[in-house]
Amino acid sequence: MATLIQQVINGLSLGSVYALIAVGYSLVYSILLFSNFAHGGFLVIGGYICYGTLRTFGTGIWFSGAIALAGAGFAAVLTERLAYRPIRERTNVTLYLLIASLGMSIVIENIFVIVAGGRFRALPPVIPTTPVNLMGLATTSAFDLLSLVSAVVFLGALQLFLSKTRWGLAIRAAAYDLRTAGLMGVNVNLLISIVFFVAGALAAVGGIFLSVRYTLYPQLGTITIKAFVAAVIGGLGSLPGAVVGSLILGLAEMLTAGFISSQMRDLVVFSMLVITLLVKPTGLFGRSVSEKV
Repeated sequence: MATLIQQVINGLSLGSVYALIAVGYSLVYSILLFSNFAHGGFLVIGGYICYGTLRTFGTGIWFSGAIALAGAGFAAVLTERLAYRPIRERTNVTLYLLIASLGMSIVIENIFVIVAGGRFRALPPVIPTTPVNLMGLATTSAFDLLSLVSAVVFLGALQLFLSKTRWGLAIRAAAYDLRTAGLMGVNVNLLISIVFFVAGALAAVGGIFLSVRYTLYPQLGTITIKAFVAAVIGGLGSLPGAVVGSLILGLAEMLTAGFISSQMRDLVVFSMLVITLLVKPTGLFGRSVSEKV
């Protein structure tokens, strides 16, 4: 029982980090109907900015984290303006956006290989990883609890932003019909920039926690493929679906590693993806659209 509780907590912790990343995928998809595979690059940008700030200035995790969120958010906006907006203004075919996102993913990864080198880096011990005893039921890590709580806070803040602000209302309207939202007076380009900034900032939060869990390296962004799988399972374009899919995926990974074999984790994850596409292609909470890429 203690092992089960521990693995459930670990799974929720990992799933909550996936949720921060998957929500970014779903936000962009809900507006532009394409999967932004450069999203993993923003995770890496956030991780390296946090690492560099901590190493150079010796600041606390809160200040370094804030700088990382802002940097990754602005990088996401810059990517949209340089790589995606010119394509959007010339064609409605989202396949071209998908191809551009794959190219940007490779560009960002190789920039860090050239500038920072390919070696693994460990963030300074600013996030506690000490064991925590849960009333004698199980022992887990303070890091897992902190990542879970942080994800709840950031996802809650996103929900408040989407439900209580004018731009949040505009994003929800654009997710329903972007063209109509533009005809009703919404500044579509600014709205898309806001969406990319929010997605990039959330990816940076995930990048910081994943850098502590797995160490930091230029190819760390490839782990976002699991967050993308979670978004597909939950339903691309659905924010609640992205969160639920991520938690399911995190629990599946950790329970498989704890009770079967850690080598089976990826097999279980991608088997769940295949089963979802066969049984319910739109995911748990997704809706059908005329074109998906």
